[in-house]
Amino acid sequence: MRKLIALLIVGVLLLAGCSSVQTKSSSADQDIADAFANQQSGLAVSDSGVVDRVLSDDTEGGRHQRFILRLASGQTLLIAHNIDIAPRVSGLSVGDSVEFSGQYEWNDKGGVVHWTHHDPSGQHQAGWLKHGGVTYQ
Repeated sequence: MRKLIALLIVGVLLLAGCSSVQTKSSSADQDIADAFANQQSGLAVSDSGVVDRVLSDDTEGGRHQRFILRLASGQTLLIAHNIDIAPRVSGLSVGDSVEFSGQYEWNDKGGVVHWTHHDPSGQHQAGWLKHGGVTYQ
């Protein structure tokens, strides 16, 4: 019975916090949706999503860990995380939540976010990925 009560309390607390999280996601989702609709590229974006698919690494040129995130709006994004510059996101699985900051580039499938890491030359805005309480940059 105590476990059930504890679960109910956690559920209520999570629901109470959802409105502020949803507002943040909705605003960021809308910025990305607008960039997609207007075929804009080169925009700094930060948001979160759920891993829809984990893809094989891109090994041509700089190596990139790749995965598809689904935003709260339903739009999908390819995340291309340079693993020659930043550590690989470990333990990434379908259904995991990931926060990101990087540069949005338009494509007809929803877009790509890259520069999810620091810039060794210091000429580009640093990005990051957050997964499982760990920040990768």
